[in-house]
Amino acid sequence: MNLGFPEILMIFIIALLVFGPKKLPELGKSLGKGLREFKKATDELKSNWDDQLKDVTSSVNEIKDSVHSATRDIENKIKAEVYSPPVPAAAETHLLEAHAVEEHPAVPATTIAEESKKEVHQA
Repeated sequence: MNLGFPEILMIFIIALLVFGPKKLPELGKSLGKGLREFKKATDELKSNWDDQLKDVTSSVNEIKDSVHSATRDIENKIKAEVYSPPVPAAAETHLLEAHAVEEHPAVPATTIAEESKKEVHQA
């Protein structure tokens, strides 16, 4: 709603008649002070809101980056497994024996490797 000069003049005349010429300056001062306080509170609220929004945005971006990073890592591992050349049977036996020796140094490596092969073939 836009107030033009005639409307403002009419409001001023009504205020002058209702409050009188002595109270009108005090009323104007009080009104101005109230409007300043309202504007200050509004600006402070807006500033706090913007700060909170920035914090939430940065948190969301951090989570988004970590999810993208994890996704890329998983994708690279899957590509490496899919596109890696197959391991020959002799090399697989050697890897199984080496792994078995690390886990069970007291048991002969060939026994553990044979048991591992049986488990793989049964599955």
